[in-house]
Parts: sequence; C-alpha cells; structure tokens
Amino acid sequence: MPHDWSRYWRSPDRPLEAMHAHFERHVYHRHSHETYSFGVTETGAQSFTCRGSAHTSAAGMVMAFNPDDPHDGHPANPLGFTYRIVHIGPELVTDALADATGHHKGLPLFTAPVLDDPALASALRALHAALLNGDTTSLRRDELLTATIARITHRASTKPLMAPNRPSRSTRVASHARQLLHDRIEDDLTIDDLARHTGTSRYAVYRAFQTEYGLPPSDYQRQLRLRTAKTLIATGTPISEAASATGFADQSHLTRWFTRYFGLTPGAYRQATTAKPWPRSPVPARTVTAARH
Repeated sequence: MPHDWSRYWRSPDRPLEAMHAHFERHVYHRHSHETYSFGVTETGAQSFTCRGSAHTSAAGMVMAFNPDDPHDGHPANPLGFTYRIVHIGPELVTDALADATGHHKGLPLFTAPVLDDPALASALRALHAALLNGDTTSLRRDELLTATIARITHRASTKPLMAPNRPSRSTRVASHARQLLHDRIEDDLTIDDLARHTGTSRYAVYRAFQTEYGLPPSDYQRQLRLRTAKTLIATGTPISEAASATGFADQSHLTRWFTRYFGLTPGAYRQATTAKPWPRSPVPARTVTAARH
C-alpha cells in the first residue's frame, strides 16, 4: 500500500524551511523556489529534470538548486524515495558567506544539480536534523547553518550568480511580462495582455519568457499565486481567503496545486507555521501526511 508522508518545519522570522519526506506516488509539478534548496536523498532514488537535462539522485547523493531554478521530481521506481531538503533564503546565504570569509563575494551559482559527495551529504543531514530537533540549541543551529553553507559553496559552486550588465531585448520583454504578472496577480490575464504590455507578438513574449525563466507564463503565474498564498497562510490568513486573494477558484483548487508544487497540503503547511521562532524558543516540527492526488 503506497504511503506518502512529510514532516515540515518553517522559521517564522527567517527565510529558512526544512522538509523530511517519503514519496511513492507524489509527483512534483515543474516549479522553482525563491531560495537556495539543498537536499540529500536518504533511501531509494528520485528523478527530475533541471536545466534541460534529466537527473537522478540516489541514496547518499546531494541536490543543489539555485533560486528560480525550474525543476520537477518523481520516484525513480515504485519503492519511492526518502529525502531531506533545506530551503535557505539568498540573504542568509550572503550573511553566512560573509561570516565565513570575512567579505562578500556575491551569491554562488551551482551548475551541477546532483552531487555525489558523502561529506556534503553528512553536513546537510546534520543541519536538517538540527532544524527539526527541538532539543538542539539555537547557537548550535546557527553554527551548523553557517558551516554548511560555507562548505557546500566551497565544494560545489563555480562562480557568483550575477545578472548580465546589458540585458538583451528578449530579457527585457520577459522582465516586463513578469512584472505585469506580479502587478496583476488576481487578474485572468491573456497572452494578448502580455503581448500588448511588452509591445511584441504573442509568440515573441511566450518564447522570451520561456527562455528567461524556464517556465511558460501560465506556469509562472500559478507559481507566483502559490508563493503568495503560502506567505498569506504562514501569516495567519485562512486558507479559503488566501485562495480567493490569489486568484484560485476555491480552497480545493488551491489545495490541489499547492500539494503538487510543495509536497504537502496548505493545512499541513499552516500547522508547521505554528512553531515559535527557533532562535528564541525552538520546538519540535510537526509530522504531517502529504495529500495524495
């Protein structure tokens, strides 16, 4: 009998989240995160596409995703996989690297989504366990966070993550379309709306957006709405109100897509947000069951 489960932890006052999960049926829709995401596969294997290539992370392997790195994910076989993943905001990465090196070097870029590095896997498991363990002191968690970020950057990143100095016309078109999606998050925009706003054809704006962000405009719009709903739920907004405020038809519609993108239901995520800020009073993470679909 397939059994999917997840355990989620979120810091209310830092851009830091952690998830421990086992999936046999769950399939992640193509998505990205605003954070750096570092995972380690514990058992089984998971397959995914990222940056135009297929990858598989088997037991003991590390995954490294940059902010806004589109990817999907599913079990590589019927037995499923168990993994731990930590989502760390870019500002925390910047601060940690400044602490470790004494100066700012810019944000790192990870070019290999999968790494076979036992030392990094061990460091990530230690950090993840500390975040979910209410008995770990705040000082120890801070130490592990800084040390792990510095270690994975030193061993796996290749160069600073920087935007080009002179964006191309295609990049500007994509950026203008993206801004319209942000400004009118609740509106039922059409490709014609994006084309008029950017002064291009429907095909040109679609191609520019897909090239720049790795997602079609409709997927990006849905992801933006889900991220916004996630923030609203974390700050106490009822799920039904979060759904309405972000353009979903109803709570059920939001729940269906929320689970496909994040691996747990909005209700389970809301439970995880009830934990107190860990620098002051860490508490155990809640164990939740991922919805099946």
